[in-house]
Amino acid sequence: MRKKLFVTLMALLLVLSLASAASAATYGYIAYQMSDIWNEYSSKAFKYAADQNGVDVVILDSQNDIGKSIAAMESLIQQEVDGISIFPISPEQGAQLIKMANEAGIPITVENIDVAGVAKPEEYVAAVGCLYGDIGYAAIEWLSKNVKDAKVFYAAGAVGGGVFETYKVGVDKALEDYKDSIQMVGLMNADAWSTENGLNLTTNFINSGVEFNCIFANNDQIAQGCYQALQEAGLNYPVVSTGGSPDAYKFLQDGIEAANMTAPVSIQGVQTFKNLHEYVTEGKIPDPKFQNLPVIPVSGEDLSAWIDWSDFAGAYEYVYNPK
Repeated sequence: MRKKLFVTLMALLLVLSLASAASAATYGYIAYQMSDIWNEYSSKAFKYAADQNGVDVVILDSQNDIGKSIAAMESLIQQEVDGISIFPISPEQGAQLIKMANEAGIPITVENIDVAGVAKPEEYVAAVGCLYGDIGYAAIEWLSKNVKDAKVFYAAGAVGGGVFETYKVGVDKALEDYKDSIQMVGLMNADAWSTENGLNLTTNFINSGVEFNCIFANNDQIAQGCYQALQEAGLNYPVVSTGGSPDAYKFLQDGIEAANMTAPVSIQGVQTFKNLHEYVTEGKIPDPKFQNLPVIPVSGEDLSAWIDWSDFAGAYEYVYNPK
């Protein structure tokens, strides 16, 4: 009887200990750049999920600076956080931060980039992000089916982070698959994923004199700049973008964008938290190691499939209570 009571009490103490550890946990979050709207909403979704689970979050902004990202990791290690999520600047920089966390014995998870090529599976909990190649493919496919004899100008994002490069793989595949109905007549890369860059790229391409009749913009901010340049030149060509930011819903309504290959970044933030939290509290390792977001094409003519980035409660329900 006493032995049974002892076992019961020990089991209860273990449950209470785990519950206490979970409620008292603190996680670090190293952002790539909080001024980037994609990163901003992903971090907010991570924080929302943490709040639902009684977890504190320390968010540090690398400001797209490798030195600052290292300083942020050093700070979190000194604070002895229970786990760390990183939104890497590049795969290589992500691998560097993973190594630092490993040396400190702190679990680390990754978002927005698949680091399988630069880190061993046992070195990180999981990675969550878009399959950018699939999004690029969807954008070219949409243009091929909705623009007659499509001649597309690709107003692309910055080189070097791995995002544009992955987009390009999907773009090239779609161009080959739909070569009878679309061709890419120009590609220019931005220095940053901004409206100003979209404006400058498109203005320069218009001035080049190359004939085109549609644009693939690598995100909504670039798309807005592309549209402005077209308006200034008196041109009315469809612009297709990606991501599905809150601004993009209005862009679709107002005709600034013809279509958007949406991806709910709020789901990325919540799923990243879930991966880290379940590992810290339960030792659970996600399978598969990389989890991708859905790609949902939405046109200005039908907005019914839209999933808003700011719907953190909806994203939480989607991740924690899948149908």
